[in-house]
Amino acid sequence: MWHVTSQKNGVSALGLQRVLGLGSYKTAWAMLHKLRRAMVRPGRERLCGVVEVDETYWGGEEEGVVGRQTEEKALIMAAAEENGKGIGRIRLRRVPNLTRTTLRGFIAQSIDLGSTVRTDGLNSCLEMEGYVHDRQVQRRQPEGEHLLPQVHRVVPLLKRWLLGTHQGTVGHEYLDYYLDEFGPCTDFCVSRAWYVICRLVLATGPRT
Repeated sequence: MWHVTSQKNGVSALGLQRVLGLGSYKTAWAMLHKLRRAMVRPGRERLCGVVEVDETYWGGEEEGVVGRQTEEKALIMAAAEENGKGIGRIRLRRVPNLTRTTLRGFIAQSIDLGSTVRTDGLNSCLEMEGYVHDRQVQRRQPEGEHLLPQVHRVVPLLKRWLLGTHQGTVGHEYLDYYLDEFGPCTDFCVSRAWYVICRLVLATGPRT
């Protein structure tokens, strides 16, 4: 756990295999996935205050596909707290679609009632009960500016982490585990991550 939490850019199964001198890549892969599954504390606090919510996609290029028309890429919802000019806590989840039911389910599980939820103009986010909805719609933006600046900082960091540390080899069926690892590690600085992850692992019990 110390090696996993002390690496700024995370750890791949191949890197863990080399450090621990394991004979099997599968053993290192299984160890990492057990840690990833334990990184989400049961009953953890939801985000609060002003929270930006947007979607992103993970996967290769699809010929002739524009915007949200993708059929093969994984769809990921991202929520990021505002913390002054910086990013607070974040939540990431792979979702099957962008329907109203799916988006409201993600928001309800990730964000406290009464919070301000800032989104783009996606119609599925309309009429959210229990939240202050700050809907940002702007057809043209000055270069380098974003309607949702915090969540648009999280998404590139996530993709660089997946492409760099894990060489872009993360399959859709295992993507949730990697999102579980990325979220908590960005919520805490490296100096606290070891202590926090140890508490999470002990709280969640054994993993098979």
